[in-house]
Amino acid sequence: MSKALRLSEKWFQRGLWLVAFAFAGFLIGLGGKVVASLHGVEQALFLEQFMDQGQASAARQQRDLAEAAMEQARIALEQEQQRHKVAASNTHAAGETFDNWVATRRATARPEQDAELIERTRALDLLKAEERKTLAAVEAQEQKHLDARQAHEAAQKRWGELEEGARPAYESALRMQELRVFGYRLALTLPLLALAGWLWAKQRKSTYWPFVWGFIFFAAFAFFVELVPYLPSYGGYVRYIVGILLTVLVGRQAIVSLQRYLERQKAAEALPDTQRRQHLSYDVAQARLAKGVCPGCERGVDLKDPKMDYCPHCGIGLFNQCGQCATRKNAFTRFCSCCGSAATTAPAD
Repeated sequence: MSKALRLSEKWFQRGLWLVAFAFAGFLIGLGGKVVASLHGVEQALFLEQFMDQGQASAARQQRDLAEAAMEQARIALEQEQQRHKVAASNTHAAGETFDNWVATRRATARPEQDAELIERTRALDLLKAEERKTLAAVEAQEQKHLDARQAHEAAQKRWGELEEGARPAYESALRMQELRVFGYRLALTLPLLALAGWLWAKQRKSTYWPFVWGFIFFAAFAFFVELVPYLPSYGGYVRYIVGILLTVLVGRQAIVSLQRYLERQKAAEALPDTQRRQHLSYDVAQARLAKGVCPGCERGVDLKDPKMDYCPHCGIGLFNQCGQCATRKNAFTRFCSCCGSAATTAPAD
């Protein structure tokens, strides 16, 4: 059909399609803002809301106390481990010093150093006793940390049991909330889709068709992008049922439209040639001829055959002779391409 349009008309058509897409884009942006605000209609649900509040409060308090005790025990254990590390280091250093001194004492064999030997031995024993004391403190703190960790694990287990008990009610409430949000989306998109269907059927070829098509694009986007991906799925049944219903509706409409089209074509083919031409617009006739099909029945014909003056399928005239110069010409053109004379019969606008 574009081959039959004037050059300026082609550019106007392209510009109007840009208007349609721009209009659809702004509508989609506005619709997205409206749909996004639907999340604020319903309050957020939390698993804790569906627990027994008395037991949940006690379990939470027990868990928090156990966690705090475990943290305190960890910090105290680190302190005791550091003290033991220092004490062990002191004992090790003192032991090395003592061993060196004893080696020197044996080399010199001076009796006046016996009192110092006793004193050094006593000091080393005190350091070892301090090391053992710090080790005992580390072991005691490790036991406290173990007790605190086990108490925390028990509190966590109790909290998990409460969560598992509340999960069925939580999931049921979550599904109902999703269903309500889907209902809000459906209430917004279905009227848009219905209006878009009516506009497509009645107004898609009107003067303001760019706005009509822009709204149709917007309604299709709202349905297939804003609605269908958020369709609640109970084991997949709802999704498949909706898909089956949509397929049946669209398929039935396509079958009915095809039958009506074939009936119109049969009725049109039964009319006389002149009357059939009155129902064919100039642009439609030229577009069909450009595709190599008959303008009347839309069946393929060999237009390059110089003897093909009539459609062999429906009998409509495809070529005739100019009344002025007798040149063979397209029967659907308004003027002769050879002498420029006006055609006696031509399709309507």
